[in-house]
Amino acid sequence: MFFPAIKYDEPVFRPPGEARSVIIQATLGCSWNQCAFCEMYTSKKFKARSFEDLKPEIEILANAYKGVKKVFLADGDAFVLSANKLIPIINEINNQFGKLQRISSYALPKDILNKSESELKELRNLGLKLLYIGIETGDDNLLKLINKGETFNTTLEGILKAHDAGIETSIMIINGLGGKKYTKQHALKSAEVINKINPKFLSTLTLSLPYGLDHFQNRFNGDYQQQTIVELFEELKLFIENLDVENVIYRSNHVSNNLFLKGTLSKDQNELIELLNAAIQNTHPNIYPSASSIL
Repeated sequence: MFFPAIKYDEPVFRPPGEARSVIIQATLGCSWNQCAFCEMYTSKKFKARSFEDLKPEIEILANAYKGVKKVFLADGDAFVLSANKLIPIINEINNQFGKLQRISSYALPKDILNKSESELKELRNLGLKLLYIGIETGDDNLLKLINKGETFNTTLEGILKAHDAGIETSIMIINGLGGKKYTKQHALKSAEVINKINPKFLSTLTLSLPYGLDHFQNRFNGDYQQQTIVELFEELKLFIENLDVENVIYRSNHVSNNLFLKGTLSKDQNELIELLNAAIQNTHPNIYPSASSIL
């Protein structure tokens, strides 16, 4: 059967967990787009797409992918849309796709805080069950240096507000984000915020340098000193050692990572630490990660 083509505004990104999801570009680019470490949407100008543009695409995708269980709303933070704009989109998705396992989106903590409790609960009841949130670090100083536009408190308040509404979260931390100078506070404060929110999913990515070290150092508002692979492992170990959570599904299997790790915290915490100890002992201490890219 022939279906009209959907023309995506590229590049398009989605979390690894959405590999089998239908992607609907409710927004283009990232509404913030100022983080020092992120180059994902620098080629795009942020735009919220109209329901009139999305409606025929949703119908085409529903007909082409019958039986699909998950829908992901792109781009960088579709949850920035107000509840009044999201609800018609989600209603149309439900009307066209039928029963779904979940609808998900990237989000910023401020996106959550800008919605009322009743709006969040309505979105959850309509099927928006998971938000992917790159908090990157729990350290206020480092959040300022990378120009994240969030603080420890706004991060905590936003995520807990989502949890209170029944929306689960998948949280991302960036290993190596602060370099040698900020490594300890990055690891400890990141563990602290994770302990307070106890998300459903947790992942660690490694800082990528698609345009080279100098480019990132110029964007970083402080003294950034790149870590060796061993130092990255040591930072990650310190982070995991200080986690005190229950039934958190943990993954470190992104293309940027130097070591594949997975488990459930806290059940597999000691095993993960042992794997990191082995990696530290068997990796040359002076090797730096090569410039890599998630683009």
